[in-house]
Amino acid sequence: MVHDSRLGSCRFRICRVFHSVHEIDGEENMAYNFKDGRREKTDMLTLDLSHAFLKEDFHDYREEVAKLDEALRNKTCKGSDFTGWMTWANDYDKEEFARIKKAAEKIRNESDVLVVCGIGGSYLGARAAIEMINGLYPAKQIEVIYMGNTFSSTYIAQVMEYLKDREVSVNVISKSGTTTETALAFRILKQFMEDKYGDQAAGRIYATTDKARGALKPMADEEGYETFVIPDDIGGRFSVITPVGLLPIAAAGIDIDALMQGLHDGMGEYGDADLDKNPAYRYAVARRILQHQGYDVELFVNYEPQMAMVSEWWKQLFGESEGKDGLGILPDSVNYSTDLHSLGQFVQDGKKVLFETNLYVEQPMIDITFPGDDKNADKMNYLAGKSVDWANKMAAKGTLMAHEETGGVPNIIITMPSMTSYDFGNMCMFFFKAIAMTTLLNGSNPFNQPGVEVYKKNMFRLLGKE
Repeated sequence: MVHDSRLGSCRFRICRVFHSVHEIDGEENMAYNFKDGRREKTDMLTLDLSHAFLKEDFHDYREEVAKLDEALRNKTCKGSDFTGWMTWANDYDKEEFARIKKAAEKIRNESDVLVVCGIGGSYLGARAAIEMINGLYPAKQIEVIYMGNTFSSTYIAQVMEYLKDREVSVNVISKSGTTTETALAFRILKQFMEDKYGDQAAGRIYATTDKARGALKPMADEEGYETFVIPDDIGGRFSVITPVGLLPIAAAGIDIDALMQGLHDGMGEYGDADLDKNPAYRYAVARRILQHQGYDVELFVNYEPQMAMVSEWWKQLFGESEGKDGLGILPDSVNYSTDLHSLGQFVQDGKKVLFETNLYVEQPMIDITFPGDDKNADKMNYLAGKSVDWANKMAAKGTLMAHEETGGVPNIIITMPSMTSYDFGNMCMFFFKAIAMTTLLNGSNPFNQPGVEVYKKNMFRLLGKE
């Protein structure tokens, strides 16, 4: 598509990218990573540790990783009751999956807005997928709004005001049904829906919860909400691949069959116990080695604003899995090049407490060509005719050189082919396997979160809950 700007004779060539190689004004815009400064095409998620300054040979962990991998497979590891994600791409309920797609179509047909009511893993994964795959300003897609993830009265009140003149569906997500932030918001939403739609409200509310236990399931049955099941053997931060994430993702018009195919293929790509054949396990070991070298903070880096919620999802997945027993690496994140103008100074010259894990994307969802300008008042004609995504990649390459060569900051590079639903499913399996292995290497349980319960007990007491 060609768009004529009102600024003089500037013309922007906007190209939507579907494949790994795309023609822009007759020039190939190749997918590539930056290993050794070479531009080389890749076909799947790859890991580059050549910039990580590892002082140990990751092969030294070969036997330990193989034993822990066997324990994961045999369900004899710590927290083994919550390893259902390992084979979920084969084991998921096909009938329920079909109902999810049917419900998603109904939501799209009758609503302007879907409100996803949940907290933590009950919304982060879905939001990460929706924004990564659709972008931040998708055309002709249902709007997805998130509630139940805050006590902010201002936020809740403004959302409710916003919903008044729109057609609304609600997906409430809670295994127990008593998570305070979510239950508080859902009571407000439930009354709003009943006031707005009367007897038709129940047909617009969908509950994703435990198959039998908890407070939400009996309420949903009594009210007549369609329900979807949170599996017993998959914890919240791993649950984006279950109905928890799949219903809102599908409602946003995203191909969940492709997502599950990416997850399935990830079972094979990241399923080998051999470190030489499994990039997810090499990443896990590299993180452990870097912590041995004194790096206690991992800065997760991306260069696409639509990936910001992927970073938030990753932080929960890694922080809640690994941060226990007085161990673990603190997960943090930045969005470059934006944050190079805020945190970049610290990364470059500050105390050497962190390493960077860069998530590069070979092909953007959309690319544009930078226009020329006869006056060249901004002195930017040196970029005329070039791909803006190419400029983004050169910024990434320059940042890597600065932080590695001058700043002495270790860098891990993970490269994804694109930002499709398939890529998201594949990425999920990569990070699931990586954090499970890292945490088991620490001797901890990757799948519980005892520390989270402490604040809840204090909060309940202060709120006067019996």
